[in-house]
Amino acid sequence: MLNIFARASVSRVTDPLGAALVRAGLTPNAMTVIGTVGAIGGALVFFPTDMLLAGTFVVWGFVMLDLLDGAMARVQGSTPFGAVLDATCDRLVDGALFAAIAWWGFVVVDNPRIGVAALLCLVLAQVISYVKARAEASGFGDVANGGLIERAERLIITLVGTGLTGLGLPYAVEVSQWLLAGLSVVTLAQRITAVAKAAGKARL
Repeated sequence: MLNIFARASVSRVTDPLGAALVRAGLTPNAMTVIGTVGAIGGALVFFPTDMLLAGTFVVWGFVMLDLLDGAMARVQGSTPFGAVLDATCDRLVDGALFAAIAWWGFVVVDNPRIGVAALLCLVLAQVISYVKARAEASGFGDVANGGLIERAERLIITLVGTGLTGLGLPYAVEVSQWLLAGLSVVTLAQRITAVAKAAGKARL
């Protein structure tokens, strides 16, 4: 949803930064890899060691680079490989983030509910993205794009939860993860329904 309503506003800020980075010699693919390595490292180092506030800011900072690689690609020109690399790195970051939160829930705070919710979010995040990719590969275009929860909302809900818990609000991670799991189920249903409708029309 945020991709639809905030894209133009965000682009006005990120496009000049992307152009400056391209002029400095960086490539969109390099920025993608830097952001991915930093976000994965931040999640796996800080969350399992109960440093939620530090982990939240580190992951958030590196995830923001994902906005810049898109802006750089618009300046330099996107490539098929760049699109595949970006999507792959997004899935790796999501996996590391939710795996780290699951570890924190199961091992650090001994709260299996958090661990289970984080694992549900991990699986649903991957499946939601897969439905979109598979629909496009099957010739349905962007019919499975969108939905209630996309990657931006997923990261915001998750990092708000970890940040608030890092500031001393004890149930924020658990609430955010179960909320995200529920909303992700709705999003998955929305995308599957959209593909089913498109497939039905294609048979007519």
